[in-house]
Amino acid sequence: MNQVNLTNFALKEWETAINALQGGKTIMLLRKGGIHERQGKFQVSQEQVLLYPTYEHQQSFMLKEEYSQRVRRITPGWCPEKVCISSWAKITDILPINDESVVNSLSSFHIWNQDFICDRLKWKPSQPLYVLLLRVYQLPQIKQIPFLPRYRGCKSWIELAEYIDISNTQPIISDSKYSQLVHEIRSTIGNKILNLVQ
Repeated sequence: MNQVNLTNFALKEWETAINALQGGKTIMLLRKGGIHERQGKFQVSQEQVLLYPTYEHQQSFMLKEEYSQRVRRITPGWCPEKVCISSWAKITDILPINDESVVNSLSSFHIWNQDFICDRLKWKPSQPLYVLLLRVYQLPQIKQIPFLPRYRGCKSWIELAEYIDISNTQPIISDSKYSQLVHEIRSTIGNKILNLVQ
C-alpha cells in the first residue's frame, strides 16, 4: 500500500522562477526573505514545500532576457480566484553568502540578472543572500486551490488551508543530474559559505 504524504506548507516564489524549476532549467533560488519574515530574517523551517506561484512582484527587468519575456503582466491589486499548485520541492541545501563576486559566479545556474543580484545584496546588507537548492517533483495532477487573502503579503512561507498529497510524485530531473548540479554549485562557491551563529 502506498503511503500518503500530506503537506500544506508552501514557499511563495515568482511564477517565472517556479516554471523554470519545473522545466528543469534551474535548481536554484536566491532569497533574502520577505518584508514580514519572522524575527526579521529569512529562515527555513520545513524541507518539503509546495511551490506557490506569485505574480504581483515579478519584475521582468530583474530577469535574464530569455525569462523576462515570460512574465505575466497583471494590473495593480489583481488577485487570482484560484492558485495552481503543480509541484513540490525538497530543499536539499541552504548556502548563505554575501560576497557579490561569488553570487556572480553562479550566474549560469539561475534565472536572474545583475540588477536582481545588486538589489538583493543591498537590501538588508548585514544579512546574507541565501542560495536554496531544490529537488523539484511534479504532482500527478495540478491542484487548484481557492486564493485566500491570508496568502497575500511579502512573506516567503504560508500554510495553505488544505493539505496536498505529495506522495507518488516523480522528480523533474534524474538523481545523477541533480547530484552533478549540486556538486558544481558547491564547487563554484568553494569555501565562501558563511558560518552563521544562531
